[in-house]
Amino acid sequence: MRRGYRPGIPVEHEMNPRRNLRIPFAAFFAAVSLSLLAACSTVGALLGDEVRFTPMQLQRSLDRNFPRHYDKLGGLVSLTLMNPRLTIPQNDDRLRLDFDLGLGALGSDSGKPSGHFALTSALRFDPSTRGLHLLDPRIEQVEVPALGGAMNTSARALLNSWLGEYAREEPVYRFDNSLLDRLGSRRIGTTAIENGNVVVHLDQ
Repeated sequence: MRRGYRPGIPVEHEMNPRRNLRIPFAAFFAAVSLSLLAACSTVGALLGDEVRFTPMQLQRSLDRNFPRHYDKLGGLVSLTLMNPRLTIPQNDDRLRLDFDLGLGALGSDSGKPSGHFALTSALRFDPSTRGLHLLDPRIEQVEVPALGGAMNTSARALLNSWLGEYAREEPVYRFDNSLLDRLGSRRIGTTAIENGNVVVHLDQ
């Protein structure tokens, strides 16, 4: 029997012990690379004195938080907002949010889309929620076929009431702990929309 030979183990495996490590190491390297890419796409790009977020990052945050259901006027009217779609028009300093809209009254179902509305807004950072909130939002378009295609005064007041509440209390995007750890002691300053991205400027 040849010296060093162990029965049951192919000679090529015995002669090349590193060969068995190639595939696991490659898989490990690919997994780490994907994790790093996912982290960058989630927490935003920290570039010098600013953090940049893409519309896609904000869209993913919205997708996790909608649909949202609201009861107004003591439950007499219900409002459901669903299918948010966030875009930043070219050369604009405001983002645009489009929603499908469900309206219900006296117990009728508001869970199905009965119209559409769109708003534009700037953004601000709120330290109490650690998130980016709508700033000076404006309703730009409303289409509700059940109301003859136009928004009546009561329905518009309902939407404006929701919009004010949402802008105050609910962030469009919430900073996660990993991003805050990267920022360290740096203070978050103004927020702007520049060249199709959301840019959060940092102060020393």
